[in-house]
Amino acid sequence: MAIVKPSLAKGTRDFSPVEMEKRDYIFSTLKTVFTKYGYREIQTPSFENLQTLTGKYGDEGDKLIFKILNSGDYLAKAPSNLLTERASTPLTTHITEKALRYDLTVPFARYVVMHQHEITLPFKRFQIQPVWRADRPQRGRYREFYQCDVDVVGSESLLNEAEFVLIYHEALTHLGLTDFTIKLNNRKILSGIAELLGKPDLLVPMTVAIDKLDKIGMEGVDKELLERGFSEEDVKKLRPIMQLEGPVTLKINQLKSTLASSAIGMQGIEEIEIVLGYVEKMTAHGASLSRFLDLDITLARGLNYYTGCIFEVKTNEVTMGSIGGGGRYDDLTGMFGLKGLTGVGISFGADRIYDVMEELGLFPTSTMQSTNVLFSNFDKLAELYALPLLQKLRDAGVAAEIYPTSAKLKKQLAYADAKKIPYVVLIGEEEIQSGAFSLKDMQSGEQRKLDEAELFAFLALQK
Repeated sequence: MAIVKPSLAKGTRDFSPVEMEKRDYIFSTLKTVFTKYGYREIQTPSFENLQTLTGKYGDEGDKLIFKILNSGDYLAKAPSNLLTERASTPLTTHITEKALRYDLTVPFARYVVMHQHEITLPFKRFQIQPVWRADRPQRGRYREFYQCDVDVVGSESLLNEAEFVLIYHEALTHLGLTDFTIKLNNRKILSGIAELLGKPDLLVPMTVAIDKLDKIGMEGVDKELLERGFSEEDVKKLRPIMQLEGPVTLKINQLKSTLASSAIGMQGIEEIEIVLGYVEKMTAHGASLSRFLDLDITLARGLNYYTGCIFEVKTNEVTMGSIGGGGRYDDLTGMFGLKGLTGVGISFGADRIYDVMEELGLFPTSTMQSTNVLFSNFDKLAELYALPLLQKLRDAGVAAEIYPTSAKLKKQLAYADAKKIPYVVLIGEEEIQSGAFSLKDMQSGEQRKLDEAELFAFLALQK
């Protein structure tokens, strides 16, 4: 058998024990916040039927779906005339029926429809699982990454949107971030702008173009708008709207003047005001969140299923893309036969949040310690003597391990040091005879004698 050089598929990563401990710290922090607001966890399969996913993310999103070839001779049932065509798209549905999930929202909508008789509305769930996108890998962008989603379906109340603002603020603050912006917009405002330009039918092309402002700049957006059917006059009207500056209240007043003739645009502005009013009411007892909030008209969230308020979160401490986003979707479940069920949700980009926290040194040192105490192993007699004590500590909830083979003390201490184990119990012939154990503090280097009761009492306080 030929030797294969080990390598990773582009856009994927391995995670070491230390990295996993840090990632689990992020997940557990988020879960604590989510459950505090009444959300319960579900999980869905890693792959879905291809038809479940396609047509939900727009043309550009559909291109990024990882498709899974049918097992066996996947070309056997493909029409022969398609095998000779250069274009592969017509062939796709004949050779693949499954795909890795692109996000967690569409599978959630599918879940709600399939379990509609088992759930109570409004249904509030959170989900922390990996998703896959056939995107070009770059810093902060991976082909396999985790999303942490919080959604509620069956409630039209804008109180949900307001609580998502609080969830973003509370979770990111608990993780140690201090300077971030929660951007808000509303797809109805964008619909109003398209009406203002006399191009309501070009809403989706407009949103796709302006959503790229951070990536391609104003000139790039102008060029793309012209390519998508907008005139030079349209672009001139759109520029000042995209360049609105100042406090949120000032932007809202300017928009009210600009979109006065658009009923749907004014409805979008009203929804933003209601959300901000709820946020202000719920934070009346504490510090204002106004410095974390911004109304960004260029925020479009390229996914076609959003219909109302939309969110995006960016950190200002590190150069990084968005670390969260989401929005209101009025009839996503309608695609699966359940009409009129509105929903709203947000997502945390755990991988980007990890990179930000790593760069800023925000992970507490406690996340890098899995074992509290290591028992030494000098010979078979000491090993057998230590085993009952080891298990007794574990039963008491103390993370403990024994060095698996007899070895020199230097090697065992090096092992404890590499794993950040804070304490080592040294058991030799003297300790066995006296019943007093030598406890070594790996940080200070100090060593002291403790009997079994004292040892257990001390270690129980350290767990």
